[in-house]
This record gives sequence, C-alpha cells and structure tokens, in this order.
Amino acid sequence: MSNSPTTNSKLNLIVQKYGGATLATPAQIKQVAKRIHTLHQSGTKVVVVVSAMGQTTNQLIDLARQVSPNPHLRELDMLLTTGERVSMSLLSMALNDLGCSAISFTGSQAGILTDEAHVNASIIDVKGFRVEEALKENKIVILAGFQGVSPVTKEITTLGRGGSDTSAVAMAGFLKADRCEILKDVDAIYSADPKVVKNAKPLKELNYAQLEQMTKWGAKVLHAKSVEMARAKNVKLFIGSAADETSPGTIILNKDEPQQKFVSVNSYSHVFKFRQKNKSASYKDGFCTYINSQQISAPDILFNEENEFYVSGPKENLDLIQKLDFKNSNFELLTTDLCSVSMTCAQTPNLDLAEKAKQALLEKKLKIHQHVTTENNINFFLSQKEKTDAIQILHSLI
Repeated sequence: MSNSPTTNSKLNLIVQKYGGATLATPAQIKQVAKRIHTLHQSGTKVVVVVSAMGQTTNQLIDLARQVSPNPHLRELDMLLTTGERVSMSLLSMALNDLGCSAISFTGSQAGILTDEAHVNASIIDVKGFRVEEALKENKIVILAGFQGVSPVTKEITTLGRGGSDTSAVAMAGFLKADRCEILKDVDAIYSADPKVVKNAKPLKELNYAQLEQMTKWGAKVLHAKSVEMARAKNVKLFIGSAADETSPGTIILNKDEPQQKFVSVNSYSHVFKFRQKNKSASYKDGFCTYINSQQISAPDILFNEENEFYVSGPKENLDLIQKLDFKNSNFELLTTDLCSVSMTCAQTPNLDLAEKAKQALLEKKLKIHQHVTTENNINFFLSQKEKTDAIQILHSLI
C-alpha cells in the first residue's frame, strides 16, 4: 500500500488531526471539510481532532495577560479551551452542509481524562464511549484537541502547546484506529527547519525513538507526549500536508535502524540554566512545585549535571519565570541567553559520531557550554546568537 493518504479508502477507521494553521480561515475550514467528506464517502470511519484557528491560542494568552499579568492557571485553562471549541463547531457545521452527519465533542465530552495539572496536563485514560456510539451511527466525530478533564477535581485541563497531537494519538489508541494522521501546513517532517536550512530534506520514514528524541529536543513537528504515547500504544503515525492529499509525507514505523548516521537537526531557541542551592532535595520535584506555586506552568527540564540543570519551554512561560525572584527558593537562575542545538541520529550515537558533531562546531569557533548524548541524540548548549550557525554547520554533516 502506498504511503499517501489517498489510499485511505482501504482503511476502516482513521483519526485525523488538523493544526491551527490549516484551519485559520473559514475558506480553509471548508476545504478541510471537503477532504473529510470525500474520505467518509469512501467508506472510512473518521474522527477528526482540531486545534484552535490560526493564532487564536496566542491571542487568548495575550488577552489574559492584558487583564492579569500572571493569570490563575485554572482560569487560563477555561479561557484557552474556547479556541478549539470554535474550530470543532465550525468544522462540524461545514460538514453538515455537505450532507455529512457530523457531531462535535469537547475533550471532556469525548472522555479524555487527565491528571490534575493545569496548562500542562497529561492524559491518564480515555473513556471515549460517546465517540464510539457516534461512529456506530455513521457520524463523523469532530473532537476539540488540547483539552480534557480531571476525574479527581472535575476541572477542565489543557495539555500544553501542541497538545492536540496527544489528543489525537490517545483517541486513536482507544479506538484501535488503523492510523493517526497529523495534518499540517507542511508536507512532511524535514531534516531541519526549512526556514533556517534551505536544503533541508523531507524524511520519508522515521521510527518512534528517532521522532521522540527530535520532539523532546525542540522539533515542533509533534507534541513530545504524543510520540511517547504512540510508541507505547503502537499507534501508526503519518505526518503530512492538510492541503495536498497526494503528499507522500512522513511515515513513523516501529523498526530498528541498522546504520550509524545523522538524521536531523533540532533546536530550542531559549534555554535557561539554573543551580540548585541545597542538593539534598529532589531538584526536579522541588523546582516544578515552586514554579507551579507561582501560577506558572513548569518548563521542560532538558538535562541536569551535579546541582545545575537546563530548562526550556514556551516563551510566554519562560518570560514569567525570568521575572521571578528566586532569593527565597532553593534555586538560582544563572543565565537566560542559551539555546540548544541537537542532532538526532538513526540509532544511539557512538563516540565517533558524537565527536564528529562536536569538532564541526569547534572548528567554526563556536563555544559549547555543555553537551550530552541521549537516546538517538547529541545535544549541545550554546549562546543564543550562535543558534543559526550551529544548525547550519551540523546539518552539513547529514
């Protein structure tokens, strides 16, 4: 069977996720509806997970900050979940106008159950019984991504930036879908950001380990939690274009890679370095608890060594963290002007591959503040001003 989504008529059930850029205007929503309609007419059952339209989430965050410089996280979740509700209802309307029987559900209505964390919750279970019933009635189900509900607190929660990917994978796993398609405004996953590296190459195939490390270290192609979940539940993933149905895209396969080689370059534009003052306590739990107590979503902890550690995350979170006074905490903010640039490898990199990447940066006089090798990855922390040079230098090794 071809990798192209045009062969979907051979599949019984597909979960599709459409990103915000693909739903930015009413015209784009109508175009997406036509694609879903055609797929459904071919006999395939369809569940569609949607993000908020265009820049809606950013606009809602800006709106919240105009009212409150540091909004309460519970109320921020209540606000942010409205973005996906707009998308789901509009897409359902467009599908019904095409003669499809479509129904929209919020995350809680669809049975997406999460832990109690606000703004960065994790899915703990799916009870998608209403979705199953709608599919039995031959309806197209439109699901608001990025959101769920805590069965403990009964509160609405959101899953963090890119969380609609995780919603889609979770529902695909529950329904045992033939595959989960993440459809975007790009036609595939690339070896680097094409805006930074002009000769970046589309990647036809990756395995879960490679994609997981790419997303953990800054690749914005998928939410990192969604890849972890897809790997754990063996959900078949396809990443491709929402506008071009003939795009070959990128297929994620559950297979080992026999070669030692570089695959892609990924980065975080903003990385903060912290020091833990009292080493006796758990730095990770203590740091996340302290940040949450300030009504800020905890960032991603990338790496720690001795009593120092590096964090990153959405810029709006880092901006709030930078304003905190850490004097009465167990932590000291050392620097805010770092970035990370990482090379994902086909398999766990050997010493020769790691040294090759390191020497390529040193030969161009770039200062490496720290480097670490993780599963399938070689990661470097450098000055922010050297990020673009580092990406281009490392990509030249691919």
